[in-house]
Amino acid sequence: MPKVPFHYVDLRAFSYATEDVKRVEQALRSLLPEDVELDRVENVGHHGDRIVVLSARVERADEMRHVLDRLSELEDLDRVLDELDERVDDNCALFLRLDKQAAFRGDVRLGPGVTVRTKVEAYPAKKEKAVANARETLSRLADDGGD
Repeated sequence: MPKVPFHYVDLRAFSYATEDVKRVEQALRSLLPEDVELDRVENVGHHGDRIVVLSARVERADEMRHVLDRLSELEDLDRVLDELDERVDDNCALFLRLDKQAAFRGDVRLGPGVTVRTKVEAYPAKKEKAVANARETLSRLADDGGD
């Protein structure tokens, strides 16, 4: 994949009191290049329970390519393409939610647990242009990926 039409990719997952933080970290790391640092913030939930927020931002092209390569394994990539108008907001951000349990096992599936947000390059910065750029990139992934 030559050019990456994204400014950055953010990944975030919550580890609730009933979960093992190391397993949630492993799920997030399964989507990221090895050397990317995870940010960790500890919070307290409404009932006093511990919630750890793990997040990472990748901005270098090689790092974003790594994440995109992992996303190319999505079986539902065609579904994402069909839903791009709903998944890209007016600020040119594309949102996906990935299954945290699947990510822990090394699989990439749509589902709850891991939020992926990427800022799509669009000149001018209009939703329609961002959707078109995201469609082009994800279509290329669908054609090339998973094979």
